[in-house]
This record gives sequence, structure tokens and C-alpha cells, in this order.
Amino acid sequence: MNFILKLNQILWSGPVLVLLMGLHLYHTCRLRFVQRHILKGIRLSIGDDPSSSPHAFSRFGSLTTTLAATLGTGNIVGVSTAVFLGGPGAVFWCWLTGVFGMATTYAETYLCSKYRYPDCHGKPQSGPMYLLRYLLHHRGLGFLYAAALCLSAFFIGCTTQSNAITEACLQIFGVSTPVSAILTAFVVGLILLQGRQWIEKFSMAVVPTMAIFFLGGCVLYLILHREYIPSALSHIFSGAFGLRPMGGGLAGFTLGKAVRYGVARGLFTNEAGLGTAGLVAGSSSESQAKNQALISMSASFWDTVVLCAITGIVLVAFQLEYPGEWMNLSAGSLTAAAFGKLPFFGEEILAVAIISFALATLVGWSFFGRQGFDYLFHGHGTKLYLTFYILMIFIGGIMPLTLVWELTDLINLFLLLPSVYLLLRCRSMLHS
Repeated sequence: MNFILKLNQILWSGPVLVLLMGLHLYHTCRLRFVQRHILKGIRLSIGDDPSSSPHAFSRFGSLTTTLAATLGTGNIVGVSTAVFLGGPGAVFWCWLTGVFGMATTYAETYLCSKYRYPDCHGKPQSGPMYLLRYLLHHRGLGFLYAAALCLSAFFIGCTTQSNAITEACLQIFGVSTPVSAILTAFVVGLILLQGRQWIEKFSMAVVPTMAIFFLGGCVLYLILHREYIPSALSHIFSGAFGLRPMGGGLAGFTLGKAVRYGVARGLFTNEAGLGTAGLVAGSSSESQAKNQALISMSASFWDTVVLCAITGIVLVAFQLEYPGEWMNLSAGSLTAAAFGKLPFFGEEILAVAIISFALATLVGWSFFGRQGFDYLFHGHGTKLYLTFYILMIFIGGIMPLTLVWELTDLINLFLLLPSVYLLLRCRSMLHS
């Protein structure tokens, strides 16, 4: 455990962050700031879908399923941790990382949408493991990516999210941990056993509804505390570049801390560079690779650029208004404390948001993990995979997560490195 902890501290506090941020900047330049086409991506994702197929994700379905996997508790707890440890300036760096990360999301989903290969059932499919095997002829790296995908699904897709659900149910609604763990496993299992179409329908129904619900709570907070918005924005931008010392209880933060925690949260919330968005893009009905890449890129926009930014402004405004209160809180509880200041149902709104986002992540990551499992075992043992996934949901709801988080960070390296290798080797095939 100590070895894994120290290894993660070394890798994820420096080399990996530099690698990912460099990758985002490279693709931003290589694709001539493809982010400028974000409005087209949004229009495509919510517009008519003439190529829709019952055997593939629709345009809007591919957007919401990608968001289902990335819109997890990291958007709530992760931003809280970034602001608590890195100060107001971390919000700016988190936002900026999301902006640049959109280009990497475009790149990986463009490749997976353009190059598709028959899967174990003979249907066109794609993802980093298929591209590594058939496009680059690296069978071993494809196997490694698929194996890491399964393990990540069982850890980050199951245990961390189900634990967040049971914690919220216990603290806000008083439901015991075993009961909420069983209910969570039952609900997710019911959805997964119905197949891909139910995953898509669940994502299309829950993700936009709960994102609007949570953002509504944030906007309400900002309206009620609007006098702190200008000061919050000022602290965010000044803290991002270390232009002036922090005041109002926000002293002690440095430029280094703002960059470190802001970039780290921005990188981890949208999963740009891990290649997972390409799994949905490779299963979409959209025949134009550029269009699908723009749709997938818009998921990173909503996830990090919009949701994380607004959450960050709320947290900094809360810090400025209650300087003596927030310093006595834990790193992950700033959002809960801020929502507790709403005049009605603040804690309940946040709890429902956490539960819904976590459920969506459980459903979305089940698809990712199954893609890796089918690749490894050629479509055999699907029921075994689903049974174990549901079992891990229950286990995650009742177990301590310290070791799980550390293992997840380590496993994600085995997603990241093959994906980065793929992107760099295929850079000449990218077009904006």
C-alpha cells in the first residue's frame, strides 16, 4: 500500500500531468484550435440524426453516454478538493485544462470513429485496443489496454461511485449503508441486463436532467450571493497567476498549488487522453468522423469547461463569504457546505445530484468495461462480467476506499500510456 501511494504521488504530481497537458496543447496546435467549432458540435449533438440505427448510439445518445461515464462525483468532490488545496486560482487552471483537453478528446474520437473493425459479433466497432491491434499492429498493447479497461471499470466505475451513493444516502436520508448498496446494485443491474439500448436511454434521460438540476442549485446560490461574484472572479484570475496575495481568509495559496491542483482536477474529470470516449464514438451511428469527434468534444466542454467552472465560482464565493467556516471543513465537503446555505433543500439537491451522477457513471463505465471484456474473451462470458460488475457495486458501497483510489490511479496509467502512444503514432491521420 505504501509503495503504491508513493509511486502515485511521484507520477501523478508531476510527470503524468506534464504529459497530459503537453498532449492537450499539442493537439490544440495540431488541429488549429479545433475548439472553435464547439457550437457546431453542440448543434450536431442535439439536432436531427438521419443516420440513427437501433444497433448503435445516436448522436445525442453518444454525447450523454460519454457524459454519463465522466460526470461523476469528481465534478463535485474533485472541484471542492482543488479549490480547498489549490485556492481560487485552481478554478482557472481546471477550466483552462478543460478547454485544451477538448482537442485531445476530438483527436481520439476522430480516430475511433474513422477506423472501425469487426468485433467478436461481426459488428463494426472501435476503441484504442482495436486501433492498437489492427491499425498499428501492436497486439500486446491492445491486450494491455483492454485489461486495464476492465480493471478500471471494476474500480473507478463501481466501487468509488457506489461508495459515494451510500455515503450520501446515509448522511442526508439516513438509509443504512448495506441497504443503499443493495438498492444501487439492483437498479444498475436491472439496467445493464437489458442491454446497450437501455444504457443509452438511461443516459439520455438522467444526464441532462441532473446536470440542469445541479447547475440550477449553483445558479440559485450565485443569485442569492451575487454580491460576492465579482470578488470571486477577481480572486480566481489573480490567484491563477499569483498577481497579488490572497485575503479574506484565503492566504497561504501559491501559484504552484493553483496550477498543480487545478490542472490535476481538470485532467481527471473529462478523461481526455485515456481513450474511453473513443469507445462510444466507435459504436455510434454517425458516419462522418469529423461530426462524431465534434459531438464527443462537446462532452468535454459541458463536463469541465461549464460544470466545473460554475461549481468553482460557487465555492470561491462561499469561501469569501464564510472565511471562518470553510477552513474547518474537509477538502471534499466545500460543495456540501455551500449548498447547505441555500434557503431550502440545499443538502437534498446536492445528495440527489451526487446519487444521480454516480448512477450515471456506474452505467456508463459498465459499457466501457464490457467493451474491454468482449475484446479479451471474444464475446464469451458476458453474464459473468455483468455478475461481477454488479457484485463490485455492492462491495464498493460498504468498503473503505483508500486502497481502491490508489489502485485506480495506478491502473489508469495502463489506459493512459497506450492511448498516448496511439495518438502520437496516428497524428498524421488527424484532420479538423
